[in-house]
Amino acid sequence: MSKTDGYRIYAIGDIHGCLAELEAMQALIAADLMWNPHPKPLVIYLGDYMDRGPDCRGVLENLMKASSPALPARFLYGNHDSYPKLFLRDPLGMHGCRYHWLEPVMGGQITLESYGAWGATPEKAEAFREAFADVYPQAHYDWVEGCERSIRIGGYFFAHAGVNPERPLDDQLEYELMWIRQPFLKFKEDFGAIIVHGHTPVDAVENHGNRIGVDTGAVFGGKLSCLVLEDDAQEVLKATGRVPCPVGHGVP
Repeated sequence: MSKTDGYRIYAIGDIHGCLAELEAMQALIAADLMWNPHPKPLVIYLGDYMDRGPDCRGVLENLMKASSPALPARFLYGNHDSYPKLFLRDPLGMHGCRYHWLEPVMGGQITLESYGAWGATPEKAEAFREAFADVYPQAHYDWVEGCERSIRIGGYFFAHAGVNPERPLDDQLEYELMWIRQPFLKFKEDFGAIIVHGHTPVDAVENHGNRIGVDTGAVFGGKLSCLVLEDDAQEVLKATGRVPCPVGHGVP
């Protein structure tokens, strides 16, 4: 069996509420499949659908309908995707970060705005917890919480943030899969599979041989990127088609 277990995998980096960029990438995937059909296509979204971008609700509603028999999709759970649940449970908490979710650097107030709850600040967190609870659909909550924490296919392991190199791949902690940076990013050895991840923004898709980073900062003025994996091929999907993604090189 091939390195991708017979699949052609399209792995999309962090979206962060950038609906227009998401729709454009989905159109590129559809076009790629039209011109280059494959019997087992699969789209994997690497997480962080919420916060900072202009249409978080629109992104979620898109993704909830994105999987179909013709083009199945699987969805990873990013650290930003955990914030609505944590905010509803404890609006005053820091949620694993030194910033409150409603501070602009985290972008939670933009998520609330996309659901119609305007003007949220950390100082008004308790009041806006109630406002958000009124407008955040249970179906959205359930879909986000149902996202996968990791995916293993052939020689690849997909996680939002990465993995702890000191643990076997089948024994990773949820927190590490969602949040880790070091020692993961500096690790040069074999993880037991090639790790495909988002979470840490880079200027271009980075192929380090043992891991491939796909978050190219769409919400920070960069691009939304899509890595294409098929058998032994590693490519990046562009408007002009697929281009190789060799080890040691970035693909902007």
